[in-house]
Amino acid sequence: MPGAAVRRPVRAMLAAGGPSDKAPVPSAAMEPTVRPAPRTVAIVPVGSLERAKSRLGAVLDAEERRDLVLRLAEATIRAAVATPGVAETLVVTPDDEVRDLAIRAGARPMRQRSRGLNDGLREARADAIAGGAHAVLILPIDLPRVSPEAIAEVLATAAAHQPPIVAIVADRHGRGTNALLLAPPDIIDVHFGGDSHDAHASAAAAAGAWVVELDGPLSIDIDTPDDLLLAEAAGGIPGVAGGLPESVGG
Repeated sequence: MPGAAVRRPVRAMLAAGGPSDKAPVPSAAMEPTVRPAPRTVAIVPVGSLERAKSRLGAVLDAEERRDLVLRLAEATIRAAVATPGVAETLVVTPDDEVRDLAIRAGARPMRQRSRGLNDGLREARADAIAGGAHAVLILPIDLPRVSPEAIAEVLATAAAHQPPIVAIVADRHGRGTNALLLAPPDIIDVHFGGDSHDAHASAAAAAGAWVVELDGPLSIDIDTPDDLLLAEAAGGIPGVAGGLPESVGG
C-alpha cells in the first residue's frame, strides 16, 4: 500500500529560505478541502536507449541495460494510462522505438527536440498546458514498483489542497525526485538531476506553494547495482522473469 502523505505548508518545512512576502504561504491552520479532480497529464520522459542506465554497466551489458529500460518504460507508461484521474499520458523521447511502445501502451508520444531531461520535460509541460492541463505528474521510468495505485496516491494530493501544490516523492536517500506533481503545471521549474528534491522544495517555497511529501513504493528507483538488488527483494522488476543476472549479486 502507498505510504501516507505528510501534508504541511512550505513554511513548516523550510524555515530558512522560505517564500517571499509577495508569495503568501497557506496558513498551517488551513484544513485540506476535497475538491474536484483537476485535468492531470502524466509526463513520462525516456531518454536515448543507447546511453540508458550507464551506471549499471558494471553488472549489465549494453543489451541488458537497453532491455531493462524498455521493460521499465512500458510498465510505467501502462501504469499511468491505467490510473483513474490521469487524463492523458504524454511520453517525451528522442527514440523512435520508445514512441512506438508509447502508442501500443495507449499513450501519446512526443518527439523531444531539445537535449537533456529537464529541457525535454519543459517541452512536454508546454504541450500539456496548451491542451488545458491543470496539473502535471512527472514520472521517471526507473521505478520498479510503479502501479496505478501508487500513482493514484500522488494524484490524491491535488484534490486535497487548494493550488498551488508541489507534491514530491523523494528517492530512498531523500536526495532525488522519483515523482513530481505540479498544480498548476508551471508553478515551479523542473530541476531533475543531483539533489533535485531540495531544489524542487526550495523552488516551491519561493512560489508559496503547498509541499506534500510522499513515500511508499515509488521511493524505490534503479540507478545502481544495489538498487537492482533492493528492487528484486522488494518484489521484482517488471518484465524481468527468472531473476537478475548472477553478476548483479556479485
